[in-house]
Amino acid sequence: MAGGRDRVALLLKQLHRASCMCPAHSHTYSQGAENAALGKTEYAFEMAISNIRYGEGVTKEVGMDLQNLNARKVCVMTDKNLCQLPPMKAVLDSLTKNSITFQVYDNVRVEPTDQSFMDAIEFCKKEEFDSYVAVGGGSVIDTCKCADLYASSPESEFLDYVNAPIGKGKPVKVTLKPLIAVPTTAGTGSETTGVAIFDYKELQVKTGIASRAIKPSLGLVDPSHTLHMPERVMANSGFDVLCHALESYTALPYHKRSPCPSNPVNRPAYQGSNPISDIWAIHALRIVAKYLKRAIRNPEDREARAHMHLASAFAGIGFGNAGVHLCHGMSYPISGLVKNYKAKDYHVDHSLVPHGLSVVLTSPAVFTFTAPMCPERHLEAAQIMGANTSTARIKDAGLILADTLRKFLFDLNVDDGLAALGYSKADIPSFVKGTLPQERVTKLSPRPQTEEDLSALFEASMKLY
Repeated sequence: MAGGRDRVALLLKQLHRASCMCPAHSHTYSQGAENAALGKTEYAFEMAISNIRYGEGVTKEVGMDLQNLNARKVCVMTDKNLCQLPPMKAVLDSLTKNSITFQVYDNVRVEPTDQSFMDAIEFCKKEEFDSYVAVGGGSVIDTCKCADLYASSPESEFLDYVNAPIGKGKPVKVTLKPLIAVPTTAGTGSETTGVAIFDYKELQVKTGIASRAIKPSLGLVDPSHTLHMPERVMANSGFDVLCHALESYTALPYHKRSPCPSNPVNRPAYQGSNPISDIWAIHALRIVAKYLKRAIRNPEDREARAHMHLASAFAGIGFGNAGVHLCHGMSYPISGLVKNYKAKDYHVDHSLVPHGLSVVLTSPAVFTFTAPMCPERHLEAAQIMGANTSTARIKDAGLILADTLRKFLFDLNVDDGLAALGYSKADIPSFVKGTLPQERVTKLSPRPQTEEDLSALFEASMKLY
C-alpha cells in the first residue's frame, strides 16, 4: 500500500512540475465547457497512442499476434536495405513459424515521396491484404500507414486526406486494417503516432497526413534492432527524438489553440502542449541527454541504444499528441529542396538530407526565437541538456539553450549549418515559401512568426559554430 501511495505522490509531483507557471504555459486543467463553442479557444485535449510492447527479442511474437488477429493475407513492408538485415529475418521467421501467409513489399523509398506512397498504395489495393507489418524506420512505417489508409478507402483521391492547405485534410472515417509496426531506428516514434510524412514533389515541400485513425495497432519495440544502425543514422535519428521532445514541450498550450472543434472528430492530432505530453517529452529529453552520445559513438553499447529506442517511443507519445512546431515546419523545405548532398551511412541512390538533420540544424535559432514566450521551459531544457543554469538570468534562456545545443551538435560532428549542405542565402526565399504551407505545425509555435521572421531564422541557421 505504501509503495502505491508513493507512486501516486510521485506522479502528482511530476504533473505539478510539468505545469509551467509562465503565461504561455499555465495549463488550466479544469477549463470548463463554456469555451467549447466553435471559434473559441480549445478547452480539452485527448491522448491517442498505439499499444506498445517492449523487450529484446519481442519481434518473435509478431507471428502469434497475426494469428490472434486471424490474419489470412499479410503485407510485410520494408525497404531494400533492411530486406537483408536481421530485423526482417526475425519477422519473416516468426510469420513462417506461425503459418502466416504474407507478401513482401520492399520498394519503400527512404524519405518517401507522393509517388512512392502511391506505388505502395496501388500494390496494396491490388492484393487486398487484411493485415500489415511495417519493418523499418519512419519512412517504412509512414508508407505502410498510408497504404493501409487508401487501400481501406479505395474511392478516395490521394489529396483527400493530405493536410491542408496542400491537400483537403478530410477526417478519416473508414476503419483501417490492423498494422503492426516494428521500428528499427530510434528516432521518428512513428510506431506511436497517427502521422505520415512525405515529399510532395510538385511543390518541393514535405507535407503529410495526420489522423488518429492511421496510428499502428501495435508497436513492437525491440532494442536489438538498433544495433544494426550505422553511426550517422543513429545520430540523425536521435536528433529527431531531441527535437520532438523540445518542440512538444515548448509548443503553444492546448487551451490557447483555436478554433475549438465543433465535433471531436475534427480535433487535430497535434493539439498543443498539455500536462500528459509534457511528462513524456521531458523524460525523453533526459534520456537523450544521458545516452545519445554513447549510442552514436559505440554501436555495441546495448544499454545506450536500448534507452534511445525507448526515448523515441516516449517522445512519440509526447509529440504525437502535443505536436511539433518551427524546427519541423522549417525542416520540410530543407529536405525537399535538397541539391547534391549525400548523407554519410545512407545507402540510397538519390541526394538526401536526413529528416533528423534537417530538423536539428535550425534548433539553435528557433529556440532563441521562441524562448521569450516561456523562458522557464527553455531554461529547464538547457539544464537537462547539461547547461549550468544556477546563475542564469531568465531573459537569457533562449541564448543559453541555443549555446547548449550548438555545443552538443559540435561534439557530435554535425555539419556546420545549412551552408554545409550546399545551401546559400539565395535559397532562403524558397525555404520560406516551403514553410508557409506547414500551418499544421507552425501554428503550434508559442511565438507567431512572419515571413521576415522565418527568413531571419533560416539565415541564422546557415552557419552554426
